[in-house]
Amino acid sequence: MAMLTLENIAVAYDQQYILKDFNLSVEKGSLISLLGPSGCGKTTTLRLIAGFLEAKEGKFALNGKDYTRVPVNKRNFGFVFQSYALFPHLSVYDNVAFGLRLRKVSGAELDRRVRSMLDVVNLSGFEQRYPKELSGGQRQRVAIARALVIEPDLLLFDEPLSNLDANLRVNMRVEIRRIQQELGITTVYVSHDQEECFSISDQVAIMNKGIIEQLDRPSTIFKYPKTEFVARFIGFTNFITFDRRQDHGSEIELQAGTHVFRAVQGPGRGEQKGQKGAIRPDDLRLGTPEELDAGPNVLTGRVKVSTFLGRSYQYVIETELGDFTANQEMEQPYASGQEVRVQFPVEKLILVE
Repeated sequence: MAMLTLENIAVAYDQQYILKDFNLSVEKGSLISLLGPSGCGKTTTLRLIAGFLEAKEGKFALNGKDYTRVPVNKRNFGFVFQSYALFPHLSVYDNVAFGLRLRKVSGAELDRRVRSMLDVVNLSGFEQRYPKELSGGQRQRVAIARALVIEPDLLLFDEPLSNLDANLRVNMRVEIRRIQQELGITTVYVSHDQEECFSISDQVAIMNKGIIEQLDRPSTIFKYPKTEFVARFIGFTNFITFDRRQDHGSEIELQAGTHVFRAVQGPGRGEQKGQKGAIRPDDLRLGTPEELDAGPNVLTGRVKVSTFLGRSYQYVIETELGDFTANQEMEQPYASGQEVRVQFPVEKLILVE
């Protein structure tokens, strides 16, 4: 049973709807990420859950209780902000203890909970330091400890790693996942960084213009996007619009002009309903006419652009059906203008809506 549910939620700013008929369910103890481009509604969704915004329509429930009109100060939620939002005049200890003091926790119980939480985030020994004496990663861990020490019913993150450098982001996302799993706390995480979301989440919701285009496990979304928007967002760059589609059990026959393609339904893919093919540059196969036979899922073309990527070469191949980008590791690159064949492996060709 879902711990958190949003049912038919609508949120608008100045009569312009950011969310409309929005639905989301989050299981107890899981970490779900809201991912999408700027303006897609992910931060609005988080602020609605936190209580900073009120829905015009719909219902927000937590553990079966209606929270739609519960004020923010009555929601026992932990919120980790992008800017850390630490009090510069308070020590690490007092920053973490702040929420407990508001809740009238004092004495030995306050001290036990603060020190225990600082141990969880690996900041024991930093109690008397001030925010200005900490690195960015340490400040973020203080912010996480402050959010967790109140023993919240729900933990919310709003792009918490965007102010950190690349290496520190990788380390901190591992820390966030470790802490979340160690405490088993239900978490909603907002980011625009797909690698960050995919690496730490049980489920990811890809959002676009106020709707969820796909909600699934990260590995499923990465391999089997359902829509063209999701496919483009996660790195599919090659698309073919087919004129005709015929289903034969688990096999799908497709036609674009005079060219025949085949795709398959399969475990983990869900039902592929679309009539547009998508494939990643790494999944295309290239070869000379001597190396690759003509036939289904093969196009003949010419090298239009060649780029060296380090481990591989990236080619833009011009064909009758348009230009396609392919990455291939090889010792001797193809020359500009050289005739090549492009193969779309049956198991890698995905159909999207």
